[in-house]
Amino acid sequence: MLTYRPQPLPETQRTMPPTAPSGGPADSAPITVEFAARTVEAVRAVAAAEILPRFRTVAAQRKLDGSLVTEADIAAQDALAVALQRIEAIDFLGEEMPEAEQRRVWDGRGRFWCVDPIDGTGNFSAGIPYFAVSVAYMQGDSPLFGTVYDPIADEAFFAVRGAGAWLNARPLAQPAAEIALERAVAEVDLRRTLAHVRHELKHRPPFARRLTSGSSALSWCYLAGGRRDVFVHAGQKAWDYAAGALIAEEAGACLATLSRDDFWAAPAWERSVIAARTPRLFAQWRDWVRDAIGKEPA
Repeated sequence: MLTYRPQPLPETQRTMPPTAPSGGPADSAPITVEFAARTVEAVRAVAAAEILPRFRTVAAQRKLDGSLVTEADIAAQDALAVALQRIEAIDFLGEEMPEAEQRRVWDGRGRFWCVDPIDGTGNFSAGIPYFAVSVAYMQGDSPLFGTVYDPIADEAFFAVRGAGAWLNARPLAQPAAEIALERAVAEVDLRRTLAHVRHELKHRPPFARRLTSGSSALSWCYLAGGRRDVFVHAGQKAWDYAAGALIAEEAGACLATLSRDDFWAAPAWERSVIAARTPRLFAQWRDWVRDAIGKEPA
């Protein structure tokens, strides 16, 4: 049976070595090509059946936390729960589940599916064709496999921890040449608590172009695929980053949080993001962002 076997990249291409928790697929049962293909195809099928037919036909409602949800989010989550548990019958954690149930699965520290049925619901409900389905296969708080599917472009990004990342059938890798920060394309999503950093980015940007696209999962994947060069985000829940961050790192990107150099060691339920495609660019971007944070007015 074909399997994805870890092929470690040089030290300069990683923020940390590829590891998996004891008992995970990297130790005992490597992620197989069949497993990856079945998962990607299950996500594609759900998107075709439950999401695309509802695009530009459903209205959004506000949840108690102020975020948006649509009928398509609920239908897709329900369908994914069935489809993914046919592949492996483990726990399921979806964004649209009650928080008490999410916490039960999360705190169990076992294997589970971590799913955002529509990442970018604001775009989806507004008729903007920039949203995705995000699915991660987790061991505790560590993603071992992740896929992000853009149903509009029919692009399936996926990665296996320690074995690489792909876009459909094409391997993704770090660019051979470094990128200058002043020429970089940046994905920026910061909150009011970092208003002074937003002000700096608006009036004294260190990069060439700034975007705020509305889908965390696709932002990670666009970084992995070379469509973005740097990324900063004030805070993402596990279902926002689990698949995408793994894909970006396996494509050679460097990751950190606003305060920690080791992205994966930060508190896992919600993580901020500083990321870039190459090591030198990452160091420049991380230092610029943290310096801007340190200049917060009294």
